[in-house]
Amino acid sequence: MDFAQAVDRHLAAVTERDLETYLASVHEDVTLVMLNGRVVRGRREVGAFHENWFVDPDWSWQLSKQHSSESGDTGIALFTVDYHDVDHSGKPYSMRYLLGLTFARTDGTWLLLHDQNTPVS
Repeated sequence: MDFAQAVDRHLAAVTERDLETYLASVHEDVTLVMLNGRVVRGRREVGAFHENWFVDPDWSWQLSKQHSSESGDTGIALFTVDYHDVDHSGKPYSMRYLLGLTFARTDGTWLLLHDQNTPVS
């Protein structure tokens, strides 16, 4: 699987809320930086976050690729995300942010090493 296919598979797993496929694309030492600056480290903790997120049936997202590049065993992909959800009181909301993904090729497999979420004003 090439880098572009690995990114597509990873993002499809998120969209489909497929935790098993998602975790198969994640490096053991992954770092996730949330929109609020919270940092989640390690495959287990990132997996636990996604497990909780994936059970929420209300959210959806649309992604627009801004940039993608690879060099050797490292690849990056940058997307603009339009995210839609419902808050705890049932009120719908939307937000836009940048999603930066850094993958490392490990033993021939592209794995997510860093997931950066940045608010767009």
